[in-house]
This record gives sequence, structure tokens and C-alpha cells, in this order.
Amino acid sequence: MVRCRKGDVRAYRELYEAYSKAMFNICLRMTGHSADAEDVLQEAFVQVFKNLDKLATDSSLTAWIKRIVVNHCLSYLRKKKVYFEEVGEAEFEEEERVDESEHTMTVAAVKEAISQLPDGYRTVLNLYLFEEYSHREIAALLGISESTVKTQYMRAKERVRQLVKIKTREV
Repeated sequence: MVRCRKGDVRAYRELYEAYSKAMFNICLRMTGHSADAEDVLQEAFVQVFKNLDKLATDSSLTAWIKRIVVNHCLSYLRKKKVYFEEVGEAEFEEEERVDESEHTMTVAAVKEAISQLPDGYRTVLNLYLFEEYSHREIAALLGISESTVKTQYMRAKERVRQLVKIKTREV
């Protein structure tokens, strides 16, 4: 960190190599396309390198980089005009419990199903499940209501279940 702040090119490379793989996975999950994920990742790391001096020394570097990456992904999705279907409170229903032990879900089938989701569903699902943001935090990040986030998440999970079910029947 200190070496990066002093402009050490090798330190920049080490920082990038230490975090790029995990951050690329976030970008890929959020954008849904490898080429887009690479572009977003590069833009995010440019911002990381430009703003290293703004990071407090007691702050978590990983969390800080992740926040920058997620924000770049969201900016990318906004430019792409991702649509989040607004719903009223009355439309939101609590999710019914499903016995998932009946389902034989492979990691590959779930990944494939998530990649097939509409951008809005995929974004909410990724932020909640993988990036561990709360519904409230996601609502604030996306500028939508918390009930919309909950509904998008519920619909995304149901769509993933349907897609995996179809896939497992084909096999």
C-alpha cells in the first residue's frame, strides 16, 4: 500500500494481481458478459489506483476495492438502462419456503441460470447473495424501493429454480 502511494509500478501490479481475479468475478456476475466485465474491471482499477491516497490506513482494502468495483458495475448497468420493475407494497408477497432438498442443482446449472436472468434480476440477486448487501442497501444503491428489491430478488430466485429444473430434466 505504501509502495503504491509512492508510485512503485511493481506494487501496482502486485495489488492488481492480488485482487483482480475476485473483482473480475464480481464484474462478470454483475454484467453477465466477459468482455464487459473486463472493461468494467479495468475502469474500476484505474479509479482504485488514482484514489489510493484517499483510503484511510485502517480501512479494509478489500472492502474498499469491492465497493469501487460494485459501483462501476452499477454505473455500467445504468448506462445500459437496466430496468427495475417498480412494485407497490401490496404486490410484494413474502417468499414461500421451498424444500430445496428435492432439487439437484449443480453449480454449473445455477451459474448458467443466473447468467440467463434479465439484468435487473441478476443485479439484485448478485448484490444480495454474493456481495451480501442488505435489501435496504441495494435499494439505496439502485435508487429503487426496498419492496422492489425484495420482489426482484424473489422473482430472480424463482426464475433460477425454473431454469435449473428445466436443465436438470434435459440431462
